[in-house]
Amino acid sequence: MQKNQFALLKTRRFLPLFITMFLGAFNDNVFKNALVILTTYVIAEKAGLNAQMLVTAAAGIFILPFFLFSATAGQLADSVEKTRIIGWIKIIEAILMAIGAIGFYTQNIWLLLAVLFGMGVHSTFFGPIKFSIIPQHLAKDELIGGNALVGAGTFLSILFGTLIGGLLILHESGVVFISVLTVAVAVAGYASSRFIPPAPSKAKSPIRWNIAKETWNIIGSARKNQDVFLSILGISWFWLVGATYLAQFPVLAQSTFGADETVVTFFLTLFSIGIGIGSLLCNRILKGKISGTYVPFGALGMALFTIILYFSSHNLAPTGELIGIGQFIANPAHWLPLAMLVLIPVSGGIYIVPLYAIMQERSDDAHRSRIIAANNVMNALFMVGSAILTLVLFSIGFKVTDVLLFIGVINIPVAFFIRKIVKRQQARNAAAAAENGGNHAA
Repeated sequence: MQKNQFALLKTRRFLPLFITMFLGAFNDNVFKNALVILTTYVIAEKAGLNAQMLVTAAAGIFILPFFLFSATAGQLADSVEKTRIIGWIKIIEAILMAIGAIGFYTQNIWLLLAVLFGMGVHSTFFGPIKFSIIPQHLAKDELIGGNALVGAGTFLSILFGTLIGGLLILHESGVVFISVLTVAVAVAGYASSRFIPPAPSKAKSPIRWNIAKETWNIIGSARKNQDVFLSILGISWFWLVGATYLAQFPVLAQSTFGADETVVTFFLTLFSIGIGIGSLLCNRILKGKISGTYVPFGALGMALFTIILYFSSHNLAPTGELIGIGQFIANPAHWLPLAMLVLIPVSGGIYIVPLYAIMQERSDDAHRSRIIAANNVMNALFMVGSAILTLVLFSIGFKVTDVLLFIGVINIPVAFFIRKIVKRQQARNAAAAAENGGNHAA
């Protein structure tokens, strides 16, 4: 039965967790984008370093902990009461932000990169907890709605954090404002975490510290459950597509539309809003039922709207100075591409939310955090794959619209593959239901 997903925001079993997650993602992106902008326009030049190399290194430094520590994070989250770990993580976040404030004030790039690595570790340990704690606090028919709110909230927090970090850091008092803000948000995140209801662990197995071996083990454990592992692959594909779009927005705005950085921000805003709309639509479409029925349609939607984006924009020939957001919106030739930049992420939201719910609901309670950790490792691999694939396509002469078309078209076979999986799952469920009915009759 469908439940009003927004009613969850009135409950203690969801609201404090939602606020804690929102503030954590917000802080990550305030800090990351402030660091990127300050490095690009100030620190690199003063230090005589290559800004592009530093920014690329920063992206790698943030994602590296997902490879190094996900296995440990999953084991810890399965073995220790989860709200205790969240409290520790939030205290560490506040300490990191205080050190980051010193880094911003002194413009010490190495200290800032060390803090960025620490924030990556923070996110690595928080990820398995936030998704494994949801099924402990929500009923089965609330999982779709809860994940929809988390998905929408995450992308909006990314948007707000990116905007605030990027727009304010170069202002006269920007360093002070960003420093105070990030520390205050970390403290607020700790305060909200104190209201999260307890979430006892279901396993007491010892934590194994062999990173490479345990990373392989958690992925192998996820592979034993076909529904779960295929959901992980589907989620990871979404992050490959999303990472490609988000990384190419600056190039798309400049080279295709002849637009400045305000239009890049506008693209990011539309994309985040679209993901939020698609995520929230899932609960209405599925009526609270955990099912992959509409996931293939989400993949097909991403493909179709990307193809329309390509044909409505690839022949544009920008000339002269870069235009701002006002001129961009005033041009009717840009309206159809803009609509696609909303509909593509709407389709993405419809695609991704059910997969998270399936992964959570069909994971073993005692090892759910390890499954989430395996998902995080696969997500990171696919996002790195996105960067490598994009570089290869650019190297053989693809334009940015060609790259997006290539990624979009691959969603077509992905959609048909997922459809076959959904049909097999439905057949298995029907057989299991018939068997249970026969047992009850007997």
